[in-house]
Amino acid sequence: MALVTPVFVDTTVFVEGLIDIGPASEKARAILKAIAGGQIRDPRTAWHCCLEFYAVSTRLPEEYRLTTEEAGLIIAESILANFEIHDLPGDARRGFLDAAARERLPGGRIYDAHIAETARVHGAKSVITGNTRHFKVLAAHGISILTPSEVKLR
Repeated sequence: MALVTPVFVDTTVFVEGLIDIGPASEKARAILKAIAGGQIRDPRTAWHCCLEFYAVSTRLPEEYRLTTEEAGLIIAESILANFEIHDLPGDARRGFLDAAARERLPGGRIYDAHIAETARVHGAKSVITGNTRHFKVLAAHGISILTPSEVKLR
């Protein structure tokens, strides 16, 4: 599927692409390399994705786990240096929470919903994630949802 920019990258791509966890890392790593090399322009992510990468990467099984220092350095050098970092604007937070409550969004699903809403508010045209199911709501706004394997690089 064609990648339309601006592209918004979810935490799953960072975990798979910045930590060698086996075959799943290959496609995500290629995407991050294309972003760092300027082949994919206008990359964006959420501040929440940076924090989530830190949390996940420092509690992975021992053979994959990063130290807190490694996680911080990787975020600085690979994410902050290559992506526009966004958050949900203050004036949108109450509406987001009200909608989540109305939709009876349970538990941790609130986090992906927050990332999806941040992507929408900040003009994403494509979202790359390993968790497409939690981002399907964006299709109603004309935003394509792609897994790393679906992204066609030139």
